[in-house]
Formats: sequence, structure tokens, C-alpha cells
Amino acid sequence: MSEATMRAVVRSEFGPLETLSLGTAPRPSPKAGEVLIRVRASGLSFLDTLIAQGKYQVKPPLPFVPGSEFAGEVAELGDGVTSFAVGDRVIGSGFTGGLADYAVSPASGTLAIPDGLGWHEAAGFRINYATGYHALVDRAEAKVGETLLVLGAAGATGAAAVELGRELGLKVIAAASSPEKRAFAEALGAQASVDYTAPDWRDALKALAPGGIDIVYDPVGGAFSEPAFRSLAWKGRHLVVGFAAGSIPALPFNLALLKGASLVGVDAARFGMVHEPAQSLANNQTLMDWLIAGRLKSAPGQVYPFTRFADAFAAVAGRTAVGRVVVEVG
Repeated sequence: MSEATMRAVVRSEFGPLETLSLGTAPRPSPKAGEVLIRVRASGLSFLDTLIAQGKYQVKPPLPFVPGSEFAGEVAELGDGVTSFAVGDRVIGSGFTGGLADYAVSPASGTLAIPDGLGWHEAAGFRINYATGYHALVDRAEAKVGETLLVLGAAGATGAAAVELGRELGLKVIAAASSPEKRAFAEALGAQASVDYTAPDWRDALKALAPGGIDIVYDPVGGAFSEPAFRSLAWKGRHLVVGFAAGSIPALPFNLALLKGASLVGVDAARFGMVHEPAQSLANNQTLMDWLIAGRLKSAPGQVYPFTRFADAFAAVAGRTAVGRVVVEVG
């Protein structure tokens, strides 16, 4: 392999995840304001599975390399970048590009990795926790003592929300589909859990929160959203984070009227990259401070070698993964 090429997961046309292949791609060069990162590990999220299949609202131009978050060393600086030096350990991000030997990241959105934090722990940290923090703090304006219901609480995004809810002083109830997943969420700080695949799960929820739920964190969608919204207390907030169940629910508007409740959209990517980058950067610094202080764990659930990237995609897309999935690149 020449210095002009690199190993990469390549998407030549949109289609099933099974058609992704590990091949070669041109090594990118950083533009002004960007850094080139030698990728050591890449976090894999449900968003990445949607982008790779062409199912996300925004489709990248073909061909492309999937992967939106990665950890590694700075290999090259674009013009005007003075905040990093070659060799610095960093967390990078982008809409695509992370599942490769090298990836570019805007310097303004790149974070230094603190001493003692390994590649696996760093990869996949930022997006999940930044989404949860933006949702709970900026969008829901969560208050100490409120009750938080986290749907899909054992997934990467849900698990981060459980930890953040704990740190924000909320009563966290984890909703997950198996005893293993519920135990995982409780180990992260959920005070209670429910099986939201059970027919009577709202009855179990009412027993845990007789006055109703103040905040629903919903990265799942599908058939789970309406029962969760019906469980809101007066002035409750339902945070729309994603649709991992595969379908977008339709909500009877009268429910919002009767509860004085709010349906609140959470788009952490546009918040950080388009609308409020300064606030997003401040949020990320807070999260990094919490991580350094030991208030957040950031431990990956499963780590896959680069050659088994397809298994990593299958675990995320099939919602069988517990915690974050990380692909070890090099």
C-alpha cells in the first residue's frame, strides 16, 4: 500500500450493511482549519448504520468511508491550526471518515485526550455524551430531583443518558429489553428499571413514578414512544433523540394539550456544527472535566478488530450490543 492510500471501510453505493467492504481509499489531506488524525479506534453508533445504508436524512456523496467519531494521534495540521501539534492524542469527529487508517477532523471540534484515557475509552465518548448533555441540560433544562425515563438504556446513547442523569441529580428509570441490559443500566446509576417490551410496562412505570415522568429520553421511537409520552407528568418533556426501532411514531396531539407537555427535538450534530458551536464546545469541555474527575466511566461495551467491522455494524444495527461498540483500527 502506498502512502497515498490507506485501509478503509468503503461504501461505493447505498444498500444493506452486508455490502460494506474493507478495502483501500485515498488518504485524505487536511484543509485549512482541519487536522489529519492517525486513527487508532473508532466508535460506532446507530447513526453510522443509517448513514452507511443511505437511510439518514442527509446522504453523503459516494463513495465514502463511514464512521463519525474516532480517537488517534494528530498526523498533520491544516493551514492556520495552532491549537494542536503533530503527535497529540485527540478525539476527532466528522459526518463520515472514521473507519479508516486516517481521517480528518475540524480543529475547532477536536478534543485533546487526557492522560490515562486509552483509545477504546476515548473513541465513541464524545457523540453519545454530548448528545445526552445537550438533551438534558440545553433542551429539557433538567432540574435536580426530577424523574428521567431512558428508553434503550443499555445502548450507547441511552447508557450515556443514564450516567448523565445520575450526575445531574435526577431519579433515573432505565427501560431495556433484557435482564442483562437492565442490570447494566442499573450499574451505571439507574435507580430502577423496567422491561419496556412487556405488555404491562406502563403499570410497572406507574408504580415507580406515581406522579408521572418529568423527562423521557427517547433514542428508540417506534411503538415505545407513545406509551412513554402518555406516562409524562404535567409539563413533562419528551426528548426526541432518534429512531433505533426503525419507525417514526405518530403522536396524538391531544396528549400534549392534556398534559401541558412538550415534544422536544434533539439534533446534537446541527447544534454543534451549525447553530451553536461555542456552546457545544463548552458542553464538551464540561464532559471532559467530568470524565477526568471520574464522574463518567466511558467504558466500551464491546471492542472489535478492524477485520470484524461487519460484526460491529451488525451488533449496533440489531440492537444486541450492550454499551458502546468500538472498532480497533490500528
